Amino acid sequence: MRKTLPAVALLTLALAACQPQALSTSASGAPPQGTAATPDAQADAVFAALSQEWLDGWLQLNPVNATQVGDHRFDDQLDDLSAAGRQKGVDFNKQILARLDAMDASKLSRENQVDALILRNQVQGDLWSTETLQSWAWDPQGYGGLAGGAIYGLMAREFAPMPQRLKSATARMRKIPALFAQMRENLDPARVPKIHAETVAKQNAGLLALVDQFITPNAGQLEGDDRKQLDDAVATLRKAVAEQQEWLDKTLVPNARGDFRIGAGLYDQKLKFSLNSALSRAEIKQRSEAELKRVREEMYGIARTVLKDKPGAPQMPDAPSGEQQQAAIEAALELAYADRPARNEVVDAAKKALADATVFVKQKDLVTVPDDPVKIILMPEFQRGVAVAYCDSPGPLDKGLDTYFAISPIPDDWTDAQSTSFLREYNSRMIDLLAIHEAMPGHYLEGAHSAQFPSTLRAVLRSGLFAEGWAVYTEKMMVDAGYLDGDPLFRLVQLKFYLRTIANAILDQGVHVDNWSREQAMHLMTHDAFQQESEAAGKWVRAQLTSAQLPTYFVGVQEHFDTRKAVEAKLGDKFDLKAYHDQVLSYGAPPVRFVRELMLDQPIE
Repeated sequence: MRKTLPAVALLTLALAACQPQALSTSASGAPPQGTAATPDAQADAVFAALSQEWLDGWLQLNPVNATQVGDHRFDDQLDDLSAAGRQKGVDFNKQILARLDAMDASKLSRENQVDALILRNQVQGDLWSTETLQSWAWDPQGYGGLAGGAIYGLMAREFAPMPQRLKSATARMRKIPALFAQMRENLDPARVPKIHAETVAKQNAGLLALVDQFITPNAGQLEGDDRKQLDDAVATLRKAVAEQQEWLDKTLVPNARGDFRIGAGLYDQKLKFSLNSALSRAEIKQRSEAELKRVREEMYGIARTVLKDKPGAPQMPDAPSGEQQQAAIEAALELAYADRPARNEVVDAAKKALADATVFVKQKDLVTVPDDPVKIILMPEFQRGVAVAYCDSPGPLDKGLDTYFAISPIPDDWTDAQSTSFLREYNSRMIDLLAIHEAMPGHYLEGAHSAQFPSTLRAVLRSGLFAEGWAVYTEKMMVDAGYLDGDPLFRLVQLKFYLRTIANAILDQGVHVDNWSREQAMHLMTHDAFQQESEAAGKWVRAQLTSAQLPTYFVGVQEHFDTRKAVEAKLGDKFDLKAYHDQVLSYGAPPVRFVRELMLDQPIE
């Protein structure tokens, strides 16, 4: 999972120059681009000015995200989620949309046609989210995440001297009580789902954990009035967090009665804005269910190989029943589950897996490996409870800073049985896959490549579909290249990991559209996709807390697979894998359908 946050940055846009072109003969053997109409320089200039205006306006409306993207002019500000603040955002987006409507996009360069469609999707999505979805009225997660991000974004990376960041943190800590007041004013407990209220109530104290981790140990770097203001802000925040906890525990949680299912109408609209894909909900369902069947059949074939001549192996006929297929795959997976780290060795195992994957990618020359630093960290407490791991890349303007491969530790209060269940899921081979997906050659590598694209607009509106799809794509890429010496159990675990991607897409629709029960969801995950109880239980919580995000993995990887097949078909024996990967990553992570259109010189639609 890549940690993605809406963000913008102010930078002169190089939208008409230095853009990647369609596959050229010199790079990969394809004919040069030549069918696109000659772009209108004046139209490109008008679009560049509009893009600049949107970026600048978004910075002022979203200062926490501005910090995360690497523009630090608003580091002492906090987002305004009051009714007046929301209306300001609506007015701004409607004005931008009207100007987009007035443009003739066909006169833009191909790259700007892509950016114009990305910007339109973002603006329309922001308007829809505020006016129709209205998550500000029923989802407390946005407020908690904003409060935590306000501090974490300032303190986690050394983009400026510590005293400067502490002063900005002082200003933001002073404003967080007002954010809590907006949260209490905006939220309607009758619309808030119980699971959302309970999750935020558990996360609330994590805000003070950030203060204790990042701010208190460094407070001595401020002196005089600056130090006094910091101490006063911390004391005020501690009081505000305690008051907020009381409200969460005594008012919000007991009175939360909303339905976590958003329903078919809202789901379809949100899916459209979230994915920006050509695939409909029905097409996603049909394709994912067919892929689930195919992958299980492939896993059965591997199971027959690794279990051959093993004492006590289950029956494995050529045409198995459903029960025989299930038993064989489960027995084969047990061989992988037996190889797992101790509960206190997960992070060390991830570090080794990252190092091994990096060496392999370089040796096989699969893709250009960047020099940008990457570091494995424990997931901050305020972000735990949704995903086991994520990749957190620096903002596109924060050059040379660490990418974080964050892992949620096994909770101290877990029993041995809970810990064992977790480590069966995150066995040694699964940790190798996690390092591939989150870091090398997955999210970390992709993020470093994408940050080099010259369009700041595309950088800050990078597609989660592209990023998650690429990460899943690299899992298969590494297996196909022979990682871990072609170990069949690694291939089996990779297919199980891929089943999780497939199940995510099925689960999300099942929960939010088809009103699935917990039992239905758990059967899909534990039986059909072979997940451990603890992993499936966590995903059930995540499916309730989020919507239209879980399908990004499956839809993204399907579009990456489709793009590669199309390019291979066009280039034939001139296809070069590394050149292809570098080309795909050179476009700055737009929705994958645009990558295909750019690479194959197709109309931008």
